[in-house]
Amino acid sequence: MADDDASIRSLLKQLLSDEGYGVAEAATGTEVVEKVKDVNPDLVIMDVRMPELDGIEALSKLKATSPKTSVLIMTAFGTSNHAIRAMELGAFDYITKPFELDKIALAVKRVLEYRDLTSEVQVLRDEISSLVQTERIVGNSPAMQEVYKTIGKVAKADATVLITGESGTGKELVAEALHFNSNRRSGPLVKVSCAALPETLLEAELFGHEKGSFTGAQAQRRGRFELADKGTIFLDEIAEMSLAMQTKLLRVLQDRKIERVGSSLPIKVDIRIVCATNKDLQKQVEQNKFRDDLFYRLNVINIKMPPLRERKEDIPALVEHFLAKHRYSATAQPAAISEEALKRLMEYDWPGNVRELENVVERAVVLSRGQIITSRELPFGDHEADEHEGEGESDVSAEKSFFKKSVSQFEKDLIMKALRDATGNRSKAAEMLGIYRRLLYAKIKEYGLEGYPPKGR
Repeated sequence: MADDDASIRSLLKQLLSDEGYGVAEAATGTEVVEKVKDVNPDLVIMDVRMPELDGIEALSKLKATSPKTSVLIMTAFGTSNHAIRAMELGAFDYITKPFELDKIALAVKRVLEYRDLTSEVQVLRDEISSLVQTERIVGNSPAMQEVYKTIGKVAKADATVLITGESGTGKELVAEALHFNSNRRSGPLVKVSCAALPETLLEAELFGHEKGSFTGAQAQRRGRFELADKGTIFLDEIAEMSLAMQTKLLRVLQDRKIERVGSSLPIKVDIRIVCATNKDLQKQVEQNKFRDDLFYRLNVINIKMPPLRERKEDIPALVEHFLAKHRYSATAQPAAISEEALKRLMEYDWPGNVRELENVVERAVVLSRGQIITSRELPFGDHEADEHEGEGESDVSAEKSFFKKSVSQFEKDLIMKALRDATGNRSKAAEMLGIYRRLLYAKIKEYGLEGYPPKGR
């Protein structure tokens, strides 16, 4: 058991000794590596922050020299990098401080009971240069720690991964983390939104087409599967795919070969497939809306993203992350958020999850009057109850009216920009905005943008 804190070592030694385990101690990373060589223990419990050699470096050396020794990592500094890195290096589990003693005892028991029943995790010997990508996933709640652990365990495997969870929970970020921490990270990551493409175009988009295979096919074109060769393809909103397309996707999963539209020549592709959905595929199968054989093919590894309402302790860190992300200039960006405003954010249930939180923070950045975001910049809550604002009812009413008009104008400007960038293609514009097409159509009608942008612009 290794920790530079003598009181922690004493506490854990007493606990484990009472459970009947023999315990050896180490105060530094270097010391634990040397003792493992001499003692050859079944289990090492090790802190991350230690002098001479930190826990992650020590873990790397231990798994290289003593691969059969199980390791439990513990730390008060729970970042996604630490969690994913520890699991990639072969740690059995990852525990954040402060911890409960009975949970430590249970974890030790679980390791020793199942260590011989689980396959050895592949040892990571080279430095992971792309871990910075995973820092986009923000949150250190227990639910997110489990997500990090799973990413660390499966990133280097080529197994198909199904990411599930409500809209706006960050499924695409998980797909990126899987790719950038995999052996395919030097290859392409190709993303496809199955809901953003009409059924008539999806097959050609995925598999490519030959010249003259259909009206408008003026040249041969490689599909997304070919473009993802030696890399990863991310199929988002997989439940929106028709049964006919599901059949063709199943064949690709089985054979790892595709056929371009208008050709019968099979083309072999070397890809890793990651899918995501906000629907319950098991229910979709029961309702005959999704093929059961495809579901079992996709559901090899399942990563479930928790809704924001179940990990509200992550909201402060997410707010700080989005404040930094949407810094327009040194003078325009609020440096902090008021306690009252943060309290309102913590009390809200967030049906739109992290995506909705980001939108709210971005709007607050635009609408704030100064360097502090107050509850008046939030689109919900009892603004009249703001004790420090001290304005009358007429002022509050005027503020509300200004707020609604500003939000509407901001929303309209975003839609107009997306339509211009997509040259009028509404499906593409909806994908760029991260919203469903039907919502975009409703907003276009609401703001009178049916003919926008004008032809020739």
